[in-house]
Amino acid sequence: MVSNAVVGGTAVFFAGMGLFALAAPGQMLRPFGITLGQAESRAEVRAVYGGFGLAIAAILGYAITAPEQLRAGILITVSIALVGMAFGRVVSAVIDGRTPFYPNWFYCLVELVLAAALWWGA
Repeated sequence: MVSNAVVGGTAVFFAGMGLFALAAPGQMLRPFGITLGQAESRAEVRAVYGGFGLAIAAILGYAITAPEQLRAGILITVSIALVGMAFGRVVSAVIDGRTPFYPNWFYCLVELVLAAALWWGA
């Protein structure tokens, strides 16, 4: 079983991402070369990065004290979501070509490491 520290650390990562996206959606995407000029685009970042990030943080926080079977299901689900994020980055690299290590490959690596830790700890 993965330690509560790993689950909690992953929750903190998602909470930080979520809070940052809610507070400063334009800053959240600046490393990716994206500018948000419209309210609709800021709302999308707040929803996907902010709301989703906080929801994942909350469910991981709950997993720390959840019954074993439920905890395993939560960890597997979040792990698969992280693999999906990394997969999207790989697809983009195949279609769009090479990108610098930061930010795309850095976050791909973070997503895969967290996914593996949660999967094998489930």
